[in-house]
Amino acid sequence: MQKSIIRTYSAGVFFGEVTKQENTPAGVIVTIRNCRRLWYWNGAASLSELSQSGVKRSGSKFSVTVPEMVVAGAIEIIPCTDEAVESINAVPVWKA
Repeated sequence: MQKSIIRTYSAGVFFGEVTKQENTPAGVIVTIRNCRRLWYWNGAASLSELSQSGVKRSGSKFSVTVPEMVVAGAIEIIPCTDEAVESINAVPVWKA
């Protein structure tokens, strides 16, 4: 399944596999499988660059992987290249 970066209106940025996308009066609701929240990234100027080239592991802050998450207010869904997926997956889990 294609890995993507999902930007939402107010919940942040996520990385995972979109399994469902639903247009509702409240906005676009997306179900994401194998999902990580991308809190901060180093080495990409934009989400477009992040989706194509990945990041530098040093300094990037990505959450644990959640088996499934439903987020509302999706603004962008950007498919990732294999290079970007490998790079994002290599970032260690950021936790307290």
